[in-house]
Amino acid sequence: MGIIAIYPGSFDPITIGHLDIIKRSAKLFDKVIVVVMSNYRKLNSTLFSVEERVDFIKKCTSQIKNVEVESYMGLLADYARQKNASAIVKGLRVVSDFEDEFQQALINKKLNDEVETVFMAASSEHMFLSSSMIKQVCQLGGDAAQFLPEEVSEEITKRLSQNVKLH
Repeated sequence: MGIIAIYPGSFDPITIGHLDIIKRSAKLFDKVIVVVMSNYRKLNSTLFSVEERVDFIKKCTSQIKNVEVESYMGLLADYARQKNASAIVKGLRVVSDFEDEFQQALINKKLNDEVETVFMAASSEHMFLSSSMIKQVCQLGGDAAQFLPEEVSEEITKRLSQNVKLH
């Protein structure tokens, strides 16, 4: 099958920045598996279910033939081994992202020496974007649609605005 890469994340929700990394990765690797991971730091604070997040990403990537979308709860190094992946793609927006991602890369390499972490710089127009920032914009009454992939923007913003009304 060639070189398989994994792009992990919580994607709660997916942003145009995430989609940009997916599209660019799909040009570099024979197969990219976007995997919705359960982040132990965010277990009780996710807004969308794992199934919803997988569905959103599938809708956004349906036209990219070498991209698959799955979910996984466990160690990323183990998942990479199961999928015969040789690369883990990590998007970096700002320098502060690097410290945490670098630590994770070192741990993953110790747990699975067959996998390399590839750091991909965010495109300049997306460097400020994060799922947390999008949620905050909505909580403060702003329109976050411009930061979300067109295929799922309406569905996500509707849910985010409903969530604001519940608080």
